[in-house]
Amino acid sequence: MAAKTTLNAKNLEALGAQRLAELLIEISTGSAAHKRRLRMELAGNQGSIEVAREIRKRLGSIARAQSVIEWHKVKAVNADLETQRSAIVTVVAADDPKEAFDLIWQFLAVADSIFHRSNSNDIAFTETFHQACADAGVIASSAGIGIDVLADKVFAALQDNDHGQYDPLIAEMVPALGKAGLDRLKSLLVQWLNEAEEEPAGADRKILGWGGSEASYLNEIYARHRQQAARIALQDIADAENDADAFIAQQPEETLRMPMVAIAISDRLLLAGRAEEALRILDGVDNRFETPFEWQEARAETLEALGRGEEAQAYRWQCFEQSLNGEHLRAFLRKLADFDDIEAEEKAFAFAHGFPDVHRALAFFLAWPAAAEAAKLLSRRQAELDGDLYELMTSGAEMLREKHPLAATMLLRSMIGFALDNGRSSRYRHAARHLAECAALAPHIDDFGDARPHDAYVDELKRQHGNKHGFWGLIH
Repeated sequence: MAAKTTLNAKNLEALGAQRLAELLIEISTGSAAHKRRLRMELAGNQGSIEVAREIRKRLGSIARAQSVIEWHKVKAVNADLETQRSAIVTVVAADDPKEAFDLIWQFLAVADSIFHRSNSNDIAFTETFHQACADAGVIASSAGIGIDVLADKVFAALQDNDHGQYDPLIAEMVPALGKAGLDRLKSLLVQWLNEAEEEPAGADRKILGWGGSEASYLNEIYARHRQQAARIALQDIADAENDADAFIAQQPEETLRMPMVAIAISDRLLLAGRAEEALRILDGVDNRFETPFEWQEARAETLEALGRGEEAQAYRWQCFEQSLNGEHLRAFLRKLADFDDIEAEEKAFAFAHGFPDVHRALAFFLAWPAAAEAAKLLSRRQAELDGDLYELMTSGAEMLREKHPLAATMLLRSMIGFALDNGRSSRYRHAARHLAECAALAPHIDDFGDARPHDAYVDELKRQHGNKHGFWGLIH
């Protein structure tokens, strides 16, 4: 049984309503957030009309605020936003969907103020406004907002999407818009796009009070921004309608040969059952671009869709051999029959051991993870290690220290050697720490093999670098 002093609802109820009210007043004193929460609860007791009034008033205050939102204030500000959003969805929407729709739209409009005042790229704000987009879609459906009105509001929002707050809006509004609403929104966006494309580069519209060539340049940038925003929105509509051709039509000609664009197009063509076209798009990528893993895997999946499974597997293996990217190997192994994957993994490990770049091989074994293989690699190729790659060496030493202390020691020594051999005094403090770690690992190493035991290693360091007083002064 819980003690009577344990903080839980039952024990607090025993204090009685009057005492709890006094405590809430005391606790909320000096806390604007707590006071707002209490006022919201009091308003809720009076019905959704009072809650809506409190929300509207609070959103107005947030929109008018001028103070900078420092990083340490992000959590509190976002909690305030979440309180307003939750009240709209759970209290107002249940009683008056039309009022809730107006409020959620006012909530979304606050995004500009929040992002302009924030000097943090905290994702919390973005997630909150994206959730509000989803809420707006649900509320719009239940409120019975007119299709034309809804399409016009969505269009206006997308014109002011500088911070990506409205990115999911079209997808969330599809059920409420329906085909007629999407058609109207599409026509508005096409008109907006055409206006941006037809606007002369030398238009004399003033922007921010600038004139002459500066204004022309800014006008051009603004027009390009409008074009991009309109095209992205039209692509979202194409996805909502499962129209691959409409999606492709919104890709500028010069981008079609970019790997990530080709992936996006091929994904949609595959969903439409047009694998041959998808492969042509992928194979048409400009070879001046470095092909990312996503492009390579998309090509393999497209070959699978065409019934060319063996070719897809050969391609995955080829990609693995070129890059030692473990994701290619995982994709390759997933397609194999039971037990064949064990043999294939052993073959992959053997290939990695002979890979020209020892560091890429080490990174592969660490990420797989295959600590024993990493240790074996280091025992054979320790002379090739570059201690300047401190991120790889540090993470490797941390991973190997418990079960493979000699391998971890080799990585630590490579960093010590680099710092001392190159006179990198800025790294002496780290090198001294690495030497202390080597000393701690030494008792756990039964056989140093071809490597010097710890004491002999330290003696050799003193012989070669005894004059590095900045380093030795850090050794205790």
